[in-house]
Amino acid sequence: MLSRMTLRLGAASLLALSAALPALSETSYPLVLENCGVSVSFDKAPESAVTVGQATTEILYSLGLGDKVAGTSVWFTPVLPEFHDLNEGVERLADNDPSFESVVAKRPGVVTVQYEWHIGAQGIVATREQFADLGIPTWTMPTDCVAKDNTQGSDGTRLEMFSMDSLYQSITELAAIFDVSDRGETLVADLKAREAAAVAAAQALDLQEASAVFWFSSAEMDIDPYVAGRKGPPAWMMQSLGLKNVIESDEEWPVVSWETIARANPSVIVIARMERRRFEADDYEKKLEFLKSDPVTSQMDAVKEGRIVVIDAHAMDPSIRNVGALEELAAALPAFGLK
Repeated sequence: MLSRMTLRLGAASLLALSAALPALSETSYPLVLENCGVSVSFDKAPESAVTVGQATTEILYSLGLGDKVAGTSVWFTPVLPEFHDLNEGVERLADNDPSFESVVAKRPGVVTVQYEWHIGAQGIVATREQFADLGIPTWTMPTDCVAKDNTQGSDGTRLEMFSMDSLYQSITELAAIFDVSDRGETLVADLKAREAAAVAAAQALDLQEASAVFWFSSAEMDIDPYVAGRKGPPAWMMQSLGLKNVIESDEEWPVVSWETIARANPSVIVIARMERRRFEADDYEKKLEFLKSDPVTSQMDAVKEGRIVVIDAHAMDPSIRNVGALEELAAALPAFGLK
């Protein structure tokens, strides 16, 4: 199993890439964006932000905007190591879902959102209109609405295969909102280069028959698991690396029986590691114990032969960690002897 991956974008590489890119014009305000079906306007760069979703937090940190973050919420795993000290100085409003009141109390210049089910038409925190009524703009990552229907399934249904373009759009838009477009271009360029290198490494293996399943968690240890559907970020990773996804649902995280998964007999099992303990199966060590002891799962070839990869749960959702997870998987595949 591989160690926790990190985003290898340090200050030195950031400066080097910036020097190689042409200078970009400053953001022209007012900036108007069509964001997940809502028109949002900014008269100037926001002076502060509250993040509802770890993905937006880490993008802002990566853009050098940590000093603008007044509060964070919705965490699955520890912050990327390079941002540990910075994050320690930022108030965490909630590990999971923040209250509407706690977000508003920070008087943010913008609320950045990872999932529409937190802040959206049926948002469990609030609707976008509730924030707009108070003069607080909200911005949602395009990764959660581009070619995606969030009215179907508990986590939404993908209408098309997830594309990193929507993540790069997320980075570019946030950078424009805060008038740091040059930093956004630098970050995107680095991620694209790493993505291409990981894909090239996997394609060199010329996998023909290999398959995989991504197990996020389970409501109970011994019941049907939440696994990755065929069009989300994990599916994109599998497609990029030449692996067939044994799950055929378009839902983001469908519930599928272990009997069905065992019949498909995936070549590789990828399991999520997280700090969250909402369910017993959030603990990746419990997942490993289950796979090896359950009479159904223990018979799968991937379990018998140890073809199991553990990655951060947050890397299974749209985030800057997607590329790191792609790198981890590409590095693990050669040792499995797949064809």
